[in-house]
Amino acid sequence: MKFTLLALAAVVASVDAISKPSLSISVTDGSFDGVDGLDPTLTWSGSSSAGDVNLDYGIEAAARPTTDLASLPRKVFGTMKTDVAGWGLTLNAKKDMESGATDIEVGADNDEADLSVKVVATADGGVDTISATKGLDIDGASLSITPSYSLASEDADVVVTYDNGDTNVELTASVDSQEVVIKHDMGDTNVQLTASKDAQELVLDHTMDNTNIKLTASADNQEITLSQQIDDDNKISPTINRNGDISVEWERSLGDDNSLTATVTPDESIDIEWKDDNWTANINAGLSGTSIEGVSITAKRDVTF
Repeated sequence: MKFTLLALAAVVASVDAISKPSLSISVTDGSFDGVDGLDPTLTWSGSSSAGDVNLDYGIEAAARPTTDLASLPRKVFGTMKTDVAGWGLTLNAKKDMESGATDIEVGADNDEADLSVKVVATADGGVDTISATKGLDIDGASLSITPSYSLASEDADVVVTYDNGDTNVELTASVDSQEVVIKHDMGDTNVQLTASKDAQELVLDHTMDNTNIKLTASADNQEITLSQQIDDDNKISPTINRNGDISVEWERSLGDDNSLTATVTPDESIDIEWKDDNWTANINAGLSGTSIEGVSITAKRDVTF
């Protein structure tokens, strides 16, 4: 195990000495049979440039003892950016080593014309989706229009957004469906309305002193969350819906941007997130009455080799 990690880290360090790999380790069901029960994953990314071309690249690999180094990489990804005749060109590519699928995205942006074009494709299937976005300035407000077309499904839609600072409206329309989202900021109160032919939802968010009230209402469900900042270190946020189901979240500040957050949903789950320096640990457990089952634990931190 140590040999594999050190060998992989040496390869990473030889490419870019200032990179900071991220190592995450997961334990499922709260137990494991030796190191085979652990699933350590090493993620690393770096960047370089050559003339007007900027490159960002990275790899996600399994960090486990093996003599087959070719089996370690899980995903390889990269981004190339450059400027050509006033257009900012971007090429994103990601390959899943396990499935063999390669996703490609090509983008072109012209700031002067407020126009952008994006093409999404795969290495095996060719071009999948083509879209373009045109922006307009209307008396200080911004309007954008984004038509898109899928060659795979032959579906077309258009998204229109309008933003004047306090109010944002987004309309999505296709042959089969239409949806509009309206957001309005009134200082202490924010309102969001989402409406389509199948569903409507209203979200009202209001803050006063140390209390925040959030109401979400739709045809199928209504729920309210009341968040109370008890003191500088503790915040309690109970949520209740129209069926009487309740969950309670407790957030405890540990100082220096560290925190402990616990959420209890009776007869459903217990979720705990602990942030401590570069460490983030998550615990999820199913809850049935007073019985705890199906415990899942993950831990992650940024490490420098």
